[in-house]
Amino acid sequence: MTAFQAKGAARLSPLLSRILEAIEPEQSDVGTAVAELSRLFTKEREALGTAYFDDPSLARAYLTYFFPVNLSKIQVLLDELPEDWHKAEGNRPLRVLDLGTGPGTGALAVLDWLNQHDPDWLKQLTVVAVDASADALRQARHVWDAYARQGHISDARLILHEGDLARPTSGWRDHAVQSGPYDLIIVANCLNELFGRARHSLKEKSGLTGELLGLLAPHGTLMLLEPALRETSRALHQVRDLLLVEKRCTVYSPCLHDGNCPALANPKDWCHEERAWETPASIQRIDQQVGLIKDALKFSYLLLRTDGRTIVERSPHTFRMVSELRKLKGDTRAWLCNELGRCEVGRLDRAETDVNLGWDECQRGTIVQIEHITRKDGASLGRIADRSAVHIVRSV
Repeated sequence: MTAFQAKGAARLSPLLSRILEAIEPEQSDVGTAVAELSRLFTKEREALGTAYFDDPSLARAYLTYFFPVNLSKIQVLLDELPEDWHKAEGNRPLRVLDLGTGPGTGALAVLDWLNQHDPDWLKQLTVVAVDASADALRQARHVWDAYARQGHISDARLILHEGDLARPTSGWRDHAVQSGPYDLIIVANCLNELFGRARHSLKEKSGLTGELLGLLAPHGTLMLLEPALRETSRALHQVRDLLLVEKRCTVYSPCLHDGNCPALANPKDWCHEERAWETPASIQRIDQQVGLIKDALKFSYLLLRTDGRTIVERSPHTFRMVSELRKLKGDTRAWLCNELGRCEVGRLDRAETDVNLGWDECQRGTIVQIEHITRKDGASLGRIADRSAVHIVRSV
């Protein structure tokens, strides 16, 4: 088996950095609004609503601070998709649907990603972007056009539709169906904002998600990305389980199984990611001003498909690390997850050998193959023995 090479920290492209710097307001003008949005996003979500893009100061704060962060999260997941995800069958146009786009977060993430990785496909690209805020859509058009102009991109198309994702009668559905099927559908940081007051919120969310799966091309992917908070992450895990029970899809990533999510067994648990990020100077300045720290990308996500494709070949010996690697006295432990469930595994320092040194290179999100995990009778903790081979299948 060939090992994947470790990836460096995610970063904004030089062109994208220039675009964002050109629209960056004075820091003294935006810091208070960034702090307010952060408070709403994390501590007072019930007061958040979906209309913050209609408030000029909050919209400017989002574009300056949260837009680069969330765009980078989407690009991290684009890197995780199959290498050929953007090469539509039969050389037909590449179609992307970005729901809850805000100021064009998913749309620009795809445009910039293609420009860096495979610019020949830009002339085939059509992005349909939907949001309930007309002001946010105007900003999306402005940022897209600025990027296309400076990047000398003339053929990529952005189609904007105003619509409330939670309303069945909203016209965005008809437009989305007419423009499909899609090779990629992005729902980033908005599923948690939908159906909040509905009596059957979870059922409504899974119903919408199931409907979106029906808009995918045969080898398309539905990307669901949510904040790395316990409440929002567990709701995403619950949507996942409902879709899998109904056999609507399979999980490409992060899960290495299609069984019930083990993190839901304990109400205090949830599963999330943390990826290295080169924080832009503009974000660092705001962090210093308002006391925030955006030194990594934290999120929960699902990449769902209907063709059964998975990020790696599954087996009882292949795990995803779902915690940090914890260095204890004489021991190194982490939580792992696969088709056998969620388990804690450790390696005693005295058991370190050449064949299990890969354990020290693992981190949250690493996919690792481990042979011969041992357990004493009745013990829940698994042990990597001196003879246990540890092989990193995919790094993050």
